[in-house]
Amino acid sequence: MKEQHDIEQQLWEYIDGISSTEEKSAIEKLLETNLEWKNKYHELLQVSQLLKSSELEHPSMRFTQNVMDTIAKYHIAPATKQYINNRIVWGIGIFFLTMIVGFIVYGFSQVDWESGEAGKNSLGVDFSKVEISKFFNNNWVNGFMMVNIVIGLALLDRVLANKRKQFRNKQSV
Repeated sequence: MKEQHDIEQQLWEYIDGISSTEEKSAIEKLLETNLEWKNKYHELLQVSQLLKSSELEHPSMRFTQNVMDTIAKYHIAPATKQYINNRIVWGIGIFFLTMIVGFIVYGFSQVDWESGEAGKNSLGVDFSKVEISKFFNNNWVNGFMMVNIVIGLALLDRVLANKRKQFRNKQSV
């Protein structure tokens, strides 16, 4: 069976003209001497000529419209606004916002506001004594902060998209 497949493969390459010159000369010798190769060659040559002579069928001009009309008859999944509870989204957003504000408040509570004059900036705070590394040296804290920021940005995007949608609705009415 593998040999039959190899014969067909080589003959198709020969018929299509993509075989090398060495392969062409070897196939031509086999076609002259081997009856199996000769019969298979004539069979594949007829198939090739039939394929070249036949025209490809094209769908009717109305085909796409018919398909779209058929799809329109079926019920499409409801919009996300119908099955996502906005209270849950707002609750999650408030939770993450509270966590971020908590981190900021905790960070500012660790600042030594009564430090000496040396090293103070225009705000009167000596930031050289603030040890950020002792709070943010844990990979879990860094990952948690990154997730909070991404979710916060996604929430902001959602809010702005809703406002833009409401604005467009007011413009069209």
